[in-house]
Amino acid sequence: MSEPLLKLEGVHMHVGQYHILQGVDFAVPASGMTVLLGRNGAGKTSTLRTIMGMWHASRGTVRFDGKDITASETPDIARAGIAYVPENMGIFSDLTVRENLYLAARAGEMDTQRLEWIFEVFPALKRFWQNPAGTLSGGQKQMVAIARAIIEPRKLLLVDEPTKGLAPAIVQHLMEAFQQLKTKDTTILLVEQNFNFVRNLGDTVAVMDDGHIVHAGTMAELAEDADLQERLLGLSLAEEH
Repeated sequence: MSEPLLKLEGVHMHVGQYHILQGVDFAVPASGMTVLLGRNGAGKTSTLRTIMGMWHASRGTVRFDGKDITASETPDIARAGIAYVPENMGIFSDLTVRENLYLAARAGEMDTQRLEWIFEVFPALKRFWQNPAGTLSGGQKQMVAIARAIIEPRKLLLVDEPTKGLAPAIVQHLMEAFQQLKTKDTTILLVEQNFNFVRNLGDTVAVMDDGHIVHAGTMAELAEDADLQERLLGLSLAEEH
């Protein structure tokens, strides 16, 4: 088997006196989508922030594309090819959709061909191209946030709770967009609470509880096993809407 694109080994992370991550071990294979599931407060967002170097591991190793990035700073990790879409989206509300994407293009200009592909994935962005991002709906803002992250080719896309607070119709559109991203060989690590959103999207899954990984395997295995869902997450995810 090929080496995973991202691998966390025995990662611990403290914020002050709080021991947030307590020996996190999991891998993200190249291409496809890995989903990080777990209850609120399990450590999922903290894991993404630690990968991005926003918080540094107190012990353990984070390896990306064969290199140790455990102690790397966030700008260096971004330059290495990891993009991060936080739960709060991180867009500039007073700037237009175009200006938001332009600022995210490190080369100083947007590749026309890639921009056309983004419009295929998120048609609404073309329609609201000159509108202030702050005037868009929640789902459209999420599209801007993801488009910002992929305006230039990235090896890995980290996305935190993209469907939170969105209407079902918008969630369906996001699902289709992520399917499109997967066809472009974009590797995605997705934190999500909505199991119905990820059960047909995810290729592999890791489940967190109390700061460590309690299960890792294929999404198909978890999606087909209600008993496993109950044991790992304390509820029947198959019944969630």
